[in-house]
Amino acid sequence: MSVTAGPILIISLFEYDFLRNALLAGTVAAILAGVVGYFMVIRRLAFAGHALGHIGFAGATGAGLLGLSPLTGQLLLTVLAAVGMGGLGHRIAKSDVAIGIILAFALGLGVLFLHFYMNYAAQAMTILFGNLLGVSAHLIKIMACCCMVSLIALSVMARPLLFSSLEPELAEAKGVSLSCISILFMIIAAIAVTIASQVVGILLVFTLLIGPAAAALNWTHGFASGLLLTVFLGILSVWLGIVLAFISDWPIPFWISTLTAVIYFLSVIKKS
Repeated sequence: MSVTAGPILIISLFEYDFLRNALLAGTVAAILAGVVGYFMVIRRLAFAGHALGHIGFAGATGAGLLGLSPLTGQLLLTVLAAVGMGGLGHRIAKSDVAIGIILAFALGLGVLFLHFYMNYAAQAMTILFGNLLGVSAHLIKIMACCCMVSLIALSVMARPLLFSSLEPELAEAKGVSLSCISILFMIIAAIAVTIASQVVGILLVFTLLIGPAAAALNWTHGFASGLLLTVFLGILSVWLGIVLAFISDWPIPFWISTLTAVIYFLSVIKKS
């Protein structure tokens, strides 16, 4: 590849509407998933985030069975599950067995819904593994609005959220409502999971949600620097994933998950 081939390739990506949409949608998802994922790692809720993705599968397939929008069903069920998880407060970090059972049940429920409506099977594959190249401009607007509202909410509750994440007992003694903060945060996490699943699918949503955040925490010590690095690594993984998929004709989710895995293990090596 010549010296100018790289920039030319990047510029050529913007010549296609579907690739522009993919880059925009991926960027939106990486930003929201990165910010939410950073707090999830701090609060030790990585497994809960994974469970929300599988619960969303049941919501999406159930909505398809009823003739509704899969995105609507996915968002509604993940938000309901998030409220339930958030009600557990910090106990949720110790409820991995219960969450695992709920995760498996939700996935089984999604399979049951598919059994009753086999015509929905092709769309179910999109939900499971994502279809970034098929993202419409309308969906990007929805994703951007959800991202903006979620980030505004997080900025408002950032101080009590960080306080309760690091020192829950002290935060409660200072008058911070742990249950309220937990529920609100889990609702935002449900939105982030729904948005991120449009990029990498429900099965790989863990990739964007946890990978960049875990790597950033290994590389940095400050809150602001860690948060910014998380978002940067997420966007980098998405953009490079799209470029590599464009070159190799391999699936985008594969490249994104591979890149985040490489970044994480590099951070582990650096930390050790």
